[in-house]
Amino acid sequence: MENTQNQNENINNDQNQPQNVQIEPSYCFGHKEDENIWESFLVNKMFAHRGLYDDKHPENTIPAFEQAIEKGYGIELDVQPTADGTPVVFHDSKMSRLTGKDKYIQNVSIEELNDITILDSGLKIPTFEEVLKFVDGKVPLLIEIKSQDKVGELEPKVFELLKDYKGEFAIQSFNPYQLEWFLNNAPKIWRGQLASFFKGEKLAAFKKFVLKRLGMQKITNHDFVNYDLKYLPNRFTRKLKVPLLSWTIKSQKDYIKALKVSDNVVFENCEPKI
Repeated sequence: MENTQNQNENINNDQNQPQNVQIEPSYCFGHKEDENIWESFLVNKMFAHRGLYDDKHPENTIPAFEQAIEKGYGIELDVQPTADGTPVVFHDSKMSRLTGKDKYIQNVSIEELNDITILDSGLKIPTFEEVLKFVDGKVPLLIEIKSQDKVGELEPKVFELLKDYKGEFAIQSFNPYQLEWFLNNAPKIWRGQLASFFKGEKLAAFKKFVLKRLGMQKITNHDFVNYDLKYLPNRFTRKLKVPLLSWTIKSQKDYIKALKVSDNVVFENCEPKI
């Protein structure tokens, strides 16, 4: 989530409403029908940032997700497309940090991706479909839709995979227009606005002004907010009427602060203790 660049205001408003979606009777697009969000997994289950990863279990990989499941944590993960539009689970746009390849994941086909491993682990970058099949509802998912140049291409592919998923999940994004897409096309899915003060980010001053103030709520109608802990508390979240999550908790000290200023946490490099 720290990569908050490339926020984009493009949006495709011509998407069709989903029709005839078959779901389990007890679930309604990622949560129980008529469930009170304040009593749900979004408040009651801590989320491991990109899985419970470490040197032997790289971020956003099946082993990292397996460790989170074993510990009973929810999983936060990132989804973005390959060149042919396949949703994959990977955080960075540029692949060099985790693969050593000087390429952008949006320019690599799924076939090429099958020949690329994550550093020396021998692990491949998983597709979103593979992750959903592996997790299989064992723990909740907090799914960040990475900001794209054009809204309306990745989102329907993510939704197509989620509409029959029998488990708890919610989606989140820094880009309010991606949340608007889900509001218009899958309104029962809980939507979260990611936010920060964006200091040091290559983002237009006006966008920073609006986004840190959660100023796009009228088009997102978000169900929760996930705010950068460094900038909590602040006047923009003080009177929220929806759950407030905080990211990213990296120590017990961070966690103690987060307990005072937010309703739930996304953590990494530590296991918070109450």
